[in-house]
Amino acid sequence: MRISRRHFNRRFSHYGTAAAIALGLGLGSSSALAQSDYPSKPVRILVPFAAGGTTDIIARAIAEPLGKQLGQAVVVENKGGGGGTIGASEAARAPADGYLLSIATVSTTASNPAINPKVAYNPLTDFTPIINIAATPNIIAVHPSFPAKSYEEFVKAVQAKPDGYAYASSGTGGIAHLQMELFKTLTSLSMQHIPYRGSGPALADVVAGQVPILFDNLPSSMPFITSERLRPLAIAAPERIAALPQVPTFKELGLEPANRMAYYGIVGPKGLPAPIVQKIHAATAQVLQDPTVRKRIEDTGAQIVANSPEEFAAQIKAEYQVYVDVVKKQKLTLE
Repeated sequence: MRISRRHFNRRFSHYGTAAAIALGLGLGSSSALAQSDYPSKPVRILVPFAAGGTTDIIARAIAEPLGKQLGQAVVVENKGGGGGTIGASEAARAPADGYLLSIATVSTTASNPAINPKVAYNPLTDFTPIINIAATPNIIAVHPSFPAKSYEEFVKAVQAKPDGYAYASSGTGGIAHLQMELFKTLTSLSMQHIPYRGSGPALADVVAGQVPILFDNLPSSMPFITSERLRPLAIAAPERIAALPQVPTFKELGLEPANRMAYYGIVGPKGLPAPIVQKIHAATAQVLQDPTVRKRIEDTGAQIVANSPEEFAAQIKAEYQVYVDVVKKQKLTLE
């Protein structure tokens, strides 16, 4: 029997389409199976700052118990530099399989992208928000040798020596840098900026007396404050905190635009499948119910948040817009 070319092509097309459909169904099943088995190997959480800072402290507080919840080890890795953007860029490029997550901060998802349009990721589209772990106050603190014991004395000392003092931050473009620069604009004070590769190295030099002034998150600074190796002068928080009742908020000082807390949450790369997002969110939320974990985080001065992925996404978007507006209004640029 002769088969016409037209008939052959029609039958071939039919079989090809059927094979493609079958292959697609097979791949879909494999993908669904991989998601249902998640995680089947250790999960990495990338901290985009050097060890010793608040981001690192919070990540390590949840890592081991989160691993127990997920049934696989959760390993914290530090990759500092660029005010958090180097590590955040790596996290944004990771495969969307849930095996490389990262800690998102105001520095990586709001202040740095707002002041530096050349960052290698879009904070609103290149990540999948999962959960905001905690929020922390930010502080201005000085070395004990600094000639000021109160905020008012600090202002007078800096006014007396324009550009005569330097302050340390966790990196150029980070929240510490941007908030301090905003503070300078609001107060007309003039200080030199010395950026570091994270809060840990910045703290080390201020505590050692190499740099007199620090803008930092409270959790990483608190041990040095309680041991009187740092003197806190002002704090960004909704109200004075019980651990430091003598320290006024920026709002009290008439500097409400600088009175913003920092967030520390878990994100994955864009396109992270919903079942994996839900599993990580549920496991982290469960960890944050543990009294031991809560105490470890809250003892640093942080407040547990544990919101939904949708709420965290909205928070990131709102915070990013705040800093876009601040940069534009204050005409801030990278140093």
